[in-house]
Amino acid sequence: MAVASQGCRPVPYTRRRPENTILYRVVQQQLETYLTLAREDDWDGCSVPAYVEREFRQYLECGILAYGFARARCAECGHDFLVAFSCCRQRETICSSCSGCDESRCE
Repeated sequence: MAVASQGCRPVPYTRRRPENTILYRVVQQQLETYLTLAREDDWDGCSVPAYVEREFRQYLECGILAYGFARARCAECGHDFLVAFSCCRQRETICSSCSGCDESRCE
């Protein structure tokens, strides 16, 4: 599938691959440690709120094929490709690639 601008050639769809970003890898590698330490250090009753943990977990699923995708086909060339589901279609989010996006640009 391609997106065309006026006067430009179509650009083929490319999945954004959030799992390859530094932010994603840091959150993926450190989330459980952060949550565990936050629970242990809950001396003032202010551990991580449930909605914060939920946002981080949903961030780790956003744009990842294993958590859902749609199969699409280019009408012109017949090329099949997968489009990973995005978290922005469901709610407001902390996701850096979905925050404030319009649905026409989301995966």
